[in-house]
Amino acid sequence: MAISSTNKVALGLVNISLLALLTGCGGGSSMGDNSPPDTGTSISWTQGVFQPSGNFAQQCQALNEKHWLRSWSNETYLWYDEIIDRDPALTPTVSEYFALLKTEQITDSGAKKDNFHSSLPTAEWKAQSQSGVTFGYGFKIKLISATAPRQGVISYTEPNTPASNQNLARGFEILEVDGVDFVNASTQAEVDTLNAGLFPSQTGKSTTFLFKDINTDETREVTLTSQTITSLPVTNVKTLADGSVGYFQFNSHNAVAEKPLYDAFNNLKASNVTDLIIDIRYNGGGFLQMASQVAYMIAGSANTNGKIFEKTIFNDQHPTFNPVTGQRLEPVMFTNEFVGFADNPALMPGTPLPSLNLKRVYLLTTASTCSASEAIMNGLRGADVEVIQIGSGTCGKPYGFYATDNCDTTYFSIQFTGENNKDFGEYADGFAPENTTDNARLPVRVEGCAVADDFSRQLGDPEEAMLKAALNYRTNGSCPAASSIASKQGFAPANFSDTPAVQDSRAASMAEQNKILPRQ
Repeated sequence: MAISSTNKVALGLVNISLLALLTGCGGGSSMGDNSPPDTGTSISWTQGVFQPSGNFAQQCQALNEKHWLRSWSNETYLWYDEIIDRDPALTPTVSEYFALLKTEQITDSGAKKDNFHSSLPTAEWKAQSQSGVTFGYGFKIKLISATAPRQGVISYTEPNTPASNQNLARGFEILEVDGVDFVNASTQAEVDTLNAGLFPSQTGKSTTFLFKDINTDETREVTLTSQTITSLPVTNVKTLADGSVGYFQFNSHNAVAEKPLYDAFNNLKASNVTDLIIDIRYNGGGFLQMASQVAYMIAGSANTNGKIFEKTIFNDQHPTFNPVTGQRLEPVMFTNEFVGFADNPALMPGTPLPSLNLKRVYLLTTASTCSASEAIMNGLRGADVEVIQIGSGTCGKPYGFYATDNCDTTYFSIQFTGENNKDFGEYADGFAPENTTDNARLPVRVEGCAVADDFSRQLGDPEEAMLKAALNYRTNGSCPAASSIASKQGFAPANFSDTPAVQDSRAASMAEQNKILPRQ
């Protein structure tokens, strides 16, 4: 996988009516200029002077591509006036130049303002966003520390994959990858081996892993061969607490999630649940309008009618019209019908969605809860639906983009921010349960309990710490003693290190780290 950003994550977009999925159509808007395109041999650069991006779109000489990126970013990037305007000819490659086309400012908490600037080959992006297809072994890795001494543990596995067929499961800690010490590897060459093994870029790669089961301390060596993995975005649909509480694991807002979500809510509605717990601890996002569907199916028409789920705000050059589609800006409302995100939707678009008509919802979260998942929280809070957060603080991604193709590369560059029905959208440091003790960030505090991710139990187990805390809070309104990964699993606390870092498992699927707005 070639990700041109050092951050290796993306953010997302919203949608206005959204019956069409993202296609790899040409990049940028012409911004009303009819001048002929430049051939690339006579392109000149004047600081602060920009030709329309349409003059350079889909002209695939390197200099043309860089000039397209420069103009497109100036037209659509949310913080366009914070980009340092550099001569494209002085940067060797297109990917290196794209990496420079972002703000370098920081948030009030000291974090980078833009952590989400990235790109992917267009074919790979289409496979991820439309089909949920990635390369791998069928396990998801949670990196507790990416630098030595590293800690990485399987968070869950997909069924009928190399990992599940070898009986690997949540709670298996990585010790070695192809003979390289995962915990202590110190050279870039060793870390390159770790990343290549953990995150293969093609099928057929054979990798040998040494795992330790954190519950038994038993070690296992297994050899896995990578294949295309189609992730299940919705799993573990069940009822708890004598049938009154619904629960399901929601992993991604990708195109194939729409029908399983429809089925999950229909099943829980038929069970007459009075409360709902949605496990979004590893859900990095996806289609924003799908998030609005989920919010509607939680709250129903009585709680959402006439209310805005999210309104889209572009940079100050575009107060009225969408700079990508040219359409007048309209907010995303709570979506009460089947949209049909997939190429061959399982239901007729326009089919009414079920709803549970709840005034509150429990959401299980971690730092891997991003973008469209955070939009569910913000949108419901804006509609006065009680959101109770159990877990740890979310990633902080109130922004979005239109994934835009140029010359077979799809670019993800922040183009808008979103606000809910109460005009709130300032959560760049994420949402966190109100009793969180974290002075490093400035999250929005939400009713609920700070609870560590419990790898000693499988997801959906009522004794798993986060789910157990949600069930107890529902009963008595109290939280368990604040916990940490270190105290629960015996892992050393993450620390700063000069050693190279293993890439975050989130980079394995860009489609799972977005708030996406498809083009019309």
